[in-house]
Amino acid sequence: MIGALARRDVLRGAAAGSALAALPGAAFAGQGAAAASLTPVAPISRAEREARLTRMQAELRRRNLSALLVEAGSSLVYFTGVDWWRSERTTAAVIPADGPVLIVTPFFEEPSIREMLDVPGEVRVWQEDESPFAVIAGWLKEKKLDAGTLAVEETTRFFIVDGVRRLLPDLKTVSGAAPVNALRMIKSPAEIALMQRANDIMIAAYRATYGQVQAGMTGNEINAIMERELTRNGGQRASSSAQVGPGSALPHGSKERLKVSEGTVVLMDCTCSVHGYVSDISRTFVFGEPTAEQRRVFGHMRQGMTVAMEAAKVGAPAGSVDDAVRRYYEKLGYGPRYALPGLSHRTGHGIGLDVHEPVNLVHGETTPLAPGMCFSNEPGLYLPGKFGIRIEDCFFMTEQGPRFFTQPPSSLDKPFG
Repeated sequence: MIGALARRDVLRGAAAGSALAALPGAAFAGQGAAAASLTPVAPISRAEREARLTRMQAELRRRNLSALLVEAGSSLVYFTGVDWWRSERTTAAVIPADGPVLIVTPFFEEPSIREMLDVPGEVRVWQEDESPFAVIAGWLKEKKLDAGTLAVEETTRFFIVDGVRRLLPDLKTVSGAAPVNALRMIKSPAEIALMQRANDIMIAAYRATYGQVQAGMTGNEINAIMERELTRNGGQRASSSAQVGPGSALPHGSKERLKVSEGTVVLMDCTCSVHGYVSDISRTFVFGEPTAEQRRVFGHMRQGMTVAMEAAKVGAPAGSVDDAVRRYYEKLGYGPRYALPGLSHRTGHGIGLDVHEPVNLVHGETTPLAPGMCFSNEPGLYLPGKFGIRIEDCFFMTEQGPRFFTQPPSSLDKPFG
């Protein structure tokens, strides 16, 4: 969360977002087209990654920060192209305010890291009986940064930061959330195009899965179908969560494994990625004929999504979107606030390389909406012991306002459009 981030810091990156208006309409025309008919989409280029580093280094200098420490994870991918996992063996990058990047990794991983490294940088290694923190500290000393201020990417684990600090007592460490998020929140046209592809794949997989659901199936069996369809259509890191019956009233599901039967609500929440960029779409359908109550709640929830889109104006605080939805729901008798029956979670979250990124569409979030920001729109309604209805589609901000990646269904009778 970066609610305190100054407006100028967010809008500083809006130039990238403003380029969205110049893209040909076909770039965002997928809207669930058959994945097999989609033309290839390019991964993030080396030039774009180098431009990110240039912008980050400018941010570091502007904030009087000496360097940024980034552990393996999505921010390491974002800045360097190195897509690595976290373990007890440290792989990390140090981005100085000036000069090439440092990558620190175990000796036996060096060839793999060099294959992925997509920006100019130096790779230094450590052996199994050596300290990676000593490698980082030694490099900072060489660069005369050991008495400076090291910003730390907010998800970097404590033992790494602590290991470096113990070797450099004059080094000051601060959160790197503000400069990192100021860049990552504003998506470029290339990032938007990758997210569009991931969303198109998702919709194609949903439509294929829906036709295969049968009475007697469990959520796990539906998940297996969906993940297979996502992979078949080109989605990477596919994940599906299907909740059946009363389990759909729990936003992230129940441990009970209920089976599909006539009149059963099925709520699916699925993700996949393309070159690292993710889609996150939820769909709710009824196996058989929906009841009047199910139709009514669907209508309320679908209008909640429209309210959210109408409130998502450039320059408006992100939290005002959530506030608008809750005002509408409370007029219908839901809530108040997070009380059930009603909307027990935020209206949406940021999305990009991670399924959940800053900032959130939640009460109190003051960060102004800007072109290039991407969010989920998912103001679900939950009736404990009965069912839940959640439709989730993601959108990106343009200079003219919000634009869906995928079109939400208009009724329970056509739950996939």
